[in-house]
Amino acid sequence: GKGKGKKKKEKDLTSDRTLESLYTELVMENIVKKVPDVRMADFKGEFNFMGTTMREAAKISKLGPGKVEAEPQLADLRRVLTELCILPLGSESVHEQAPHVKSVLLCGPRSSGKKMLAHAIARETGANFFDLSPKNTAGHFMSKTGVTIMMHMVFKVAKAMQPSVVFIDDAELPFAKKIPKDDTSDPKRIKKELPKYIKNLKQGDRVLVVGASHQPFEADLKSLSSVYQKFILLPRPDYASRVVLWKALVQERGAEVSEELDVSSLAKITDGYTGGHIARAIKETVTEARLQQLAAKPLTAQEFVSALASIDPIYKEEEEAFKAWYEKTPLGKKKASKNGGDDGDGGGGGGDKKKKKKKKK
Repeated sequence: GKGKGKKKKEKDLTSDRTLESLYTELVMENIVKKVPDVRMADFKGEFNFMGTTMREAAKISKLGPGKVEAEPQLADLRRVLTELCILPLGSESVHEQAPHVKSVLLCGPRSSGKKMLAHAIARETGANFFDLSPKNTAGHFMSKTGVTIMMHMVFKVAKAMQPSVVFIDDAELPFAKKIPKDDTSDPKRIKKELPKYIKNLKQGDRVLVVGASHQPFEADLKSLSSVYQKFILLPRPDYASRVVLWKALVQERGAEVSEELDVSSLAKITDGYTGGHIARAIKETVTEARLQQLAAKPLTAQEFVSALASIDPIYKEEEEAFKAWYEKTPLGKKKASKNGGDDGDGGGGGGDKKKKKKKKK
């Protein structure tokens, strides 16, 4: 073949500039951002303790393999992201030993916590945070070679100042089959450059690209799979997770979870609501004025009904759309063929092509 394994060396487009000047420009352009103080532990929720039991039941049930689906839960997701992203990114020695994950795509409905998780990954690892979201980069680096320079600068600085997280919100847009008419951010401008830069990340580079999408089904799946190695589906909180969320978020707001507050009923009526939805309802209801009255008048479940009624939950149709899309992804197909077995990692893109040849143990 051509050049027999000789790789073309990446051209340094900014060899005449200091790293400090590149970093400063990215800060001025609002691409390097300060990360809010959120941690993985702030992503409240329970484990799906029934997961293994349900998978075993699926194997022997008359329904056949894969028909009894064990939904991962919020705490399962925390574990997966810790193992997949935080430990390799935060520790050089773990990074050397662990499988090299260059990119993950967090998929889930609006307000399900995708951006919060990306922030938590960066915060837990002390990583620099680069925001390449189409809406964030719109109007920046607009010259003819602007996008080439921007991508070069981001990945050059990210590698030099690792660990780094490169975040892309609305990650489906660069690969969308159709761009919404009201979108003026020119999201497709990074489509050509992004796969190239991810491909060039080597084993020693502690740089992780984290995409977030609330409608991944709007993108061309093949293109999306070529960029993101892992697709991670954010689950809708189950009853146990909603109980944890209500208690924790009410306390975070400065209120007490007294006997008068029927958390169980709140958890039941918020089936279909995400953690973001519940947090919004609590913020609207437990105002500063209401906090002052708590000693004389404890919180009750009925007080939250009005705020909850103004929020659209995640409808079954939307949830089914995510599941149907996920089943078409490379790992989704693999899991379906492997008896619905699941190691809990929530999803996979097309980045592990080498492993396809691997047969049974």
